Amino acid sequence: MQDGLARRGFMLVLSSPSGAGKTTLSRRLLTDDAAFTLSVSATTRLPRCGEVEGQDYFFVSRARFGEMVAEQAFLEHATVFGCSYGTPRAPVEEALAAGRDVLFDIDWQGTQQLHANAGRDLVRVFILPPSVGELERRLHSRAQDSAEAVRSRMTEAAGEMSHWAEYDYVIVNDKIEKSLAELLAIVQAERLRRERRTGLVEFVRDLMRPA
Repeated sequence: MQDGLARRGFMLVLSSPSGAGKTTLSRRLLTDDAAFTLSVSATTRLPRCGEVEGQDYFFVSRARFGEMVAEQAFLEHATVFGCSYGTPRAPVEEALAAGRDVLFDIDWQGTQQLHANAGRDLVRVFILPPSVGELERRLHSRAQDSAEAVRSRMTEAAGEMSHWAEYDYVIVNDKIEKSLAELLAIVQAERLRRERRTGLVEFVRDLMRPA
């Protein structure tokens, strides 16, 4: 509420192939903008060392996860390598109603589900690398993956990038500070959308009252 007017929050999805800079931009956004909160998923997998319930994930049984699917309690969900993951609807709705924005770390498939279930609240941003060569260089420079894993990620990247046109905005991440500035500009513009500014009706009504 920079101008004192109440507003509804929005859901922001950043998607990109591995190495394009999504994680760095997400971390910077969460650090620089206190109005953002990170969406917490529910999962059927067991907690890993150091993971905190409600902060890293909501850990649920397979039976409970199935019940939540039946109850349409997820905005999106998927099963990966035998474990199920989903975004609970209730905490997101609570945040949006309170004027907080929610950042999502999901792939293009999850984004499609979000768009189908909550399109009016969704803002989709796709992050592209400046070139294929630079993407490969970044993957190698992270020193996290073997040469074989890098080749696999490069193969996957083409399929992921083929979905760029499904997004509302596209950022070519050649320099992180420039890309962050562009992302913050998108965020500011989306916060000023008339339909999100729930306090405008009363504000304008007051302006139009006879003196």
